[in-house]
Amino acid sequence: MSLHLDIKAQLGAFALDVQFTAPMGVTVLFGPSGCGKSSVINAIAGLIRPDQGQIICADRPLFDSVARVNLPPHRRRMGVIFQDARLFPHLSVQQNLTYGRWFAGRHRHGPSLPDVCDLLGIGHLLRRRPAALSGGEAARVAIGRALLSDPDMILADEPLAALDEARRAEILPYFAALRDAALVPMIYVSHSVPEVAGLATTVVAMGGGRVVGVGSVDDIFGRSDIMGANASTMLPARIIGHHPDGLTELATEAGHVFVPQMNAAIGTSQMLRINSGDVMLARSQPSGLSALNILRGKICAVEPQSGGAVMVSLRAGNATVRARITQRSYASMGLEMGQTCFAIVKSLSLAK
Repeated sequence: MSLHLDIKAQLGAFALDVQFTAPMGVTVLFGPSGCGKSSVINAIAGLIRPDQGQIICADRPLFDSVARVNLPPHRRRMGVIFQDARLFPHLSVQQNLTYGRWFAGRHRHGPSLPDVCDLLGIGHLLRRRPAALSGGEAARVAIGRALLSDPDMILADEPLAALDEARRAEILPYFAALRDAALVPMIYVSHSVPEVAGLATTVVAMGGGRVVGVGSVDDIFGRSDIMGANASTMLPARIIGHHPDGLTELATEAGHVFVPQMNAAIGTSQMLRINSGDVMLARSQPSGLSALNILRGKICAVEPQSGGAVMVSLRAGNATVRARITQRSYASMGLEMGQTCFAIVKSLSLAK
């Protein structure tokens, strides 16, 4: 199941001109505030009408300006999750959830209430009213209500923006669990790097009402024309050991790396982020350094940057590691395409 969108809309002084296809999984609309992400969500949900174009979900036209199709919101089969939970205060959690099921109709066959409660860990909340829920609990109930409406797609418009950092860290794994269960595709709006890194299977980068790039998390975050000096390497990793000296060892496609000890089981998957500005290059295997993470690779791309810098990409194993260094350093080291060198990672972080 996928969604194809190709629309244009003039929203006051703001022009929206967006084209992309969202496959199964989580497609994150990523970009700065005001770039048009929420307007795209509203167009898919039927809350605004584009001037022209098409929106097709699972081969079913939701909007087609030529064929004069514009389904009302309640017929689009979209489960929408907003920044605030928008639960009905006079209904219990169970009644809020079954309200979503009511929208599914008689002939829909989505997940059951017990399945959703197990997935989101909300079974013990069923008798409570929304006023008795924490922000994180209310967010989980809102996810459940959207899921129980048996939608063709879930639309999540910055659903964690109203939560503090601790509550975001609590809720993000539930969105990941929903993604991994492959129950329904999702379009998720965010400008948060950790959210995108932790959830996206496809990233649609936006700027000024247009799409500026589509690809994987590493594809988009590695592009300096999108991320500027914050271009990074995103490395999927798996914990393979905890050492007595306080370090955790992870296996990545670029090699083994070490981070301060993590409170997670061996075998747990993580996403690592290496900022390109935190990588040094050496032509030969360095020694006598405090840096623990040194990755061997071959130069596969060189891209001039603003401010006298250059982005050097190394193919290390099956991954690409990026280093932003000065053009003077690149020239004085005699670096060139295809050359073997070593990336010295001064720091890396968990994208969580």
